[in-house]
Amino acid sequence: MDQPKKSRKELNQEYMKRPKPAGVFQIKNTANGKVLLGSSLNLEGPLNSHRFMLKIGSHRNKVLQQEWIEYGEDHFVFEILETVIVKDDPNFNLSDELTLLEMIWLEKLHPFGEQGYNLNSNIRQV
Repeated sequence: MDQPKKSRKELNQEYMKRPKPAGVFQIKNTANGKVLLGSSLNLEGPLNSHRFMLKIGSHRNKVLQQEWIEYGEDHFVFEILETVIVKDDPNFNLSDELTLLEMIWLEKLHPFGEQGYNLNSNIRQV
């Protein structure tokens, strides 16, 4: 039996209510291996924002922006490295879990200096 079609408003409300993935991501320059490491409680926002800012030439990380121009968009990949697994536990804290993932990935990738675009270890984004 056919279900009634949902209105645009209903679809939008469902989209807004669904859980947003929290986790760690990277923007990687495949030409030289350098990465920008980031994290967010809502991964969709920052990845789209970084891509948009790079495309219009106004990314706040000047070195990343310059290399985007120099190497071209085709030499950059945007990847989610790991998402927080939400636990059904009253003591579970999403922000604390994300902090642990941040520490693990910062240690693993060392995205500073010659290896990356990060200026410091504060990688969380709104």
